[in-house]
Amino acid sequence: MTILDKIVERKKVEVAEAKAKVSIQDLKKIPFFERETISMSQRIKAEGSSGIIAEFKRHSPSKKWINQSADPVEVVKSYEEAGAAASSVLTDIDFFKGSLEDLKRVRENVHLPLLRKDFMVDAYQFYEAKAYGADAVLLIAAILTPEEVKNFTDLAHELGLEVLLELHGEDELGHVYENVDMVGINNRDLKTFEVDVERSARMAQQLSVKIVKIAESGIASPEIINYFRGAGFNGFLIGENFMKTDNPGQACKNFITSI
Repeated sequence: MTILDKIVERKKVEVAEAKAKVSIQDLKKIPFFERETISMSQRIKAEGSSGIIAEFKRHSPSKKWINQSADPVEVVKSYEEAGAAASSVLTDIDFFKGSLEDLKRVRENVHLPLLRKDFMVDAYQFYEAKAYGADAVLLIAAILTPEEVKNFTDLAHELGLEVLLELHGEDELGHVYENVDMVGINNRDLKTFEVDVERSARMAQQLSVKIVKIAESGIASPEIINYFRGAGFNGFLIGENFMKTDNPGQACKNFITSI
């Protein structure tokens, strides 16, 4: 069983537990549920946008603690001030040490579009995302069927949320549903963990020109940003490169200034 399999198995249990405590009707009563969302794709495409989606991530299964003491509000506010186009907040509890409370607190304090980054396997999680202040959700092709991608995208849109569909390899291009708002291509091979930017560029060329394209993982220099822009990418998801520093916001600002 891979780490991804373990995460999905645990996520299904976690969702079942959440449903038993808080119903969808209860989620709809949370004030943020009525909030008008911000278009992440439009912010990324806007003229003069940095295109940077700066991520708040404390921990990962592979790297363990990246920044154990970081406060999500402090970090994401500093990302906003640095010129990030959007932010991604990890809400997985067991493997990434995040929470929906992190997302809620950030939403209360910043005006950036926020991506709920989690392992979305159940319709219930989309109602959670809306209730806790997300503007967009991540769908991971590796754990979903093409039909699930379609159904979840349609549900997200009904709730006013945008969708970022993450691909890891060319064999997942068949998961791309025409109505997804953004397609992220993860440069890191899930099996070898090696970064291959050329493969990502090849995959981007096979996507519709209308889809907002996001490069993910292994983005550590302005040169890589320039390469990806030349390959048709609009946005760049960066987390660890900022979070591993003592001052993620300053690291983000320095990076944006350099591009």
